[in-house]
Amino acid sequence: MMITALRVELAKVFSKWRTFIGFIAMTLLVPVIVLAMSAEGGQYFSFAMQTLQQAFTFTGNLMNGYTVAYIIFGALYLHVPFLVTLVAGDSLAGEATSGTYRLLLTRPLTRTTMVTSKYLASMIYVKLLVLWMAILSLGLGVLVLGTGEVIVIRSQITIIAQNDVLWRFALAYAFAMLSMMTVASVAFLCSSLVENSIGPIMTTMAIIIVFTIISAIDLPLFDSIRPLLFTNHMNGWKLLFDDPVDWSRVATSASVLAGHMAACYGAALIIVRRKDILT
Repeated sequence: MMITALRVELAKVFSKWRTFIGFIAMTLLVPVIVLAMSAEGGQYFSFAMQTLQQAFTFTGNLMNGYTVAYIIFGALYLHVPFLVTLVAGDSLAGEATSGTYRLLLTRPLTRTTMVTSKYLASMIYVKLLVLWMAILSLGLGVLVLGTGEVIVIRSQITIIAQNDVLWRFALAYAFAMLSMMTVASVAFLCSSLVENSIGPIMTTMAIIIVFTIISAIDLPLFDSIRPLLFTNHMNGWKLLFDDPVDWSRVATSASVLAGHMAACYGAALIIVRRKDILT
């Protein structure tokens, strides 16, 4: 029953035009960035590294496909949450808006199966969206600009060798999937509370903005709250480009995100199971 319900939900998800907004946006935007970097990447790199170039001499193909993929990753990562809420936020609220809750439950389908299948369909969509971003940015970047070392500037300067990059990207995109699934889970929970799809989208983005502000403000009052906010851990993918990788911090961030996912799914399930949808 679950497999059948999941197939039905996936068919619903990919029958709506809003599902493809994210894929279309990335398909149009990523090639433009790659081609722009190919044409003027040297100037971009010189401007970004002008302070360091006064003390160090850089050789090799530093403006390469891996570097461009890293830049695209960081740039688009900020906007992907909005794209995932378009689907997750409509998952349950869309049924309430169209009045099809009762129709769904006239079939031999429990509320638990319905909620779980919708949740899994939303998570599959998120994974496919992040995977598409990975294929476009890495694939086109390497195809157009070739491969080489990656310079990562955070609290320290890290130069990652060409043969040490791909596994980092693989884990980083896997971590990005976890982060975006957490955002989708929050939108899914909001979707169980209202009867229109706009509300969950706006509420989720508002939550992200508020949590991000709290994470950014260095006040003692927020010290005990900050580690529990999922937005404080969404950039954990950057830790995978440190050398050495702080695996304990990566595991902690992943655990917090997974905990938010489980809490949001559980809360949404309880809400729908108790909701009066037959009147």
